[in-house]
Amino acid sequence: MAAGFEIVFLGTGTSIGVPVIGCDCAVCTSDDPKNQRSRCSIHVTAPDGLAWLVDTGPDLRMQCLREGITHTDAVLYTHEHTDHIMGFDDLRRFTVGADAELPIYAGASCLGRLEAAFHYAFNGENRYIGYLKPRPHVIGGPFHLGETEVSPLPVRHGKVDTLGLLFSHPRAGRFAYVPDAKEIPAESLALMRDLDLLILDGLQPKPHPTHLSVGEAVEIAAQLRPGRTWLTHFSCRMDYTVEGPKLPEKVGLAWDGLKLQVGAG
Repeated sequence: MAAGFEIVFLGTGTSIGVPVIGCDCAVCTSDDPKNQRSRCSIHVTAPDGLAWLVDTGPDLRMQCLREGITHTDAVLYTHEHTDHIMGFDDLRRFTVGADAELPIYAGASCLGRLEAAFHYAFNGENRYIGYLKPRPHVIGGPFHLGETEVSPLPVRHGKVDTLGLLFSHPRAGRFAYVPDAKEIPAESLALMRDLDLLILDGLQPKPHPTHLSVGEAVEIAAQLRPGRTWLTHFSCRMDYTVEGPKLPEKVGLAWDGLKLQVGAG
């Protein structure tokens, strides 16, 4: 079992990924693997051995193959945008057995979107070997995955309400994952103090109407003072080698395949 939380960044890109189709900018044509970003998602393993995915973007299959992920105990969703849910059908490989179910945790609107898009998985008729068999749970407040307490962090993503997620374990500390946000209400900020790790939206250097810019994310990190901050959900306006060195101490740019340990001693 892990000594602390083990986090793998499956993807760190915005909704259209990087490289962007038809774009010949310096980042999209870069040969630096840290500038090549699939859609945003993480995989977490807790000290008690339970593991879960947060979001299932359209690149999920290749992300799991790349990182050797063959098991997950649950899937959690931050919101229902296409780049965060449309790999849902690839979860069938985690419910191969006829009686195997996969717990799905999401806000009510996100669950409704999943059920509309993947009705065949939720209608109870496809209880066969190899089919996807989700067991939905509405996130209405804190809940537990084994020994880990998961608390929703309501945030604003432009005109849309989305969730960040706070993970707390008695032996592994606390970290928060907030990949899509423009505004973080005071109530959520209060829950995010004294974090060991903060993973936060940092779309691009310039302000954006629905995402935190790098500068705005850095300001939030300075306010919350976590042990370490990693930014994610980047557009092709983020050149790793150009923007990374500009960041303050204890703030970094994540990349696809980055692996972190939290609370491992």
